[in-house]
Amino acid sequence: MTAPEQPVLLVEREGGIATLTLNRPRVRNALSSELIVALQSAMREVDQDDEIDVVILTGSDPAFCAGLDLREVGAGGANMSIGNTATDIGVGAPWPAVRKPIIGAVNGVAVTGGLELALHCDILVASQKAVFADTHARVGVMPGWGLSVLLPRAVGTRMARQMSLTGNYLSADDALRTGLVTAVLPHDELLPYVRGLAEAMVGNDRKGVRTLLDSYRRIEAEATGPGLAIEAETSQAWRAGSFDPAEVEKRRAGIMDRGRAQTGETAG
Repeated sequence: MTAPEQPVLLVEREGGIATLTLNRPRVRNALSSELIVALQSAMREVDQDDEIDVVILTGSDPAFCAGLDLREVGAGGANMSIGNTATDIGVGAPWPAVRKPIIGAVNGVAVTGGLELALHCDILVASQKAVFADTHARVGVMPGWGLSVLLPRAVGTRMARQMSLTGNYLSADDALRTGLVTAVLPHDELLPYVRGLAEAMVGNDRKGVRTLLDSYRRIEAEATGPGLAIEAETSQAWRAGSFDPAEVEKRRAGIMDRGRAQTGETAG
């Protein structure tokens, strides 16, 4: 008798905190169309649930998120086109707007689309096992969830360009040094630490937290709006003229092998 198939996204609600866990561990939580839709739907639900004050986003070990599922990209890229087609998802966003703080608990690799998910969190905390990379240029796709705008704001322009143009990985300690994350924890202490941050937010005035967070985000939007429009234009033009799923499929094994070599992961 085969075990029942696990959902691609786990959602837990407790004490005013919703924990969303990307749950495709065999493929390092790579973003299939199913997972993207599930994540977007869950974000809508927790935004509408007034009992939820804080959202934690993490992945099932051993990864946070390895980015778009390259098998699906190489088969035509359905998971690319589904990313931000819903009417309530803005330009350069992976999910609809959420009024509550989102804390990213990065427990392993956060690569390309996975790095973009992390960049859309209000606060990022990393396990010592976390590593970060942008491999868009290595795969042969362009960012569409705001990476080229948000990454330089997080780590500085030159480091962002270095990451994007080389595809090399950034360690958790270097992510802390550059300001991408606010803390690096032993792996087993990551989620308890992040939950402690969330509980501190739940203990504050609910309306005050949401109003202040909205102010932060609107200020940021004033600075990032034009850049997100340029990124969207670049991404659409690339998909119309230069994107080749067959080339992605040819590169897929090499990209994965290179990532394992840089991170010390084993195959499987």
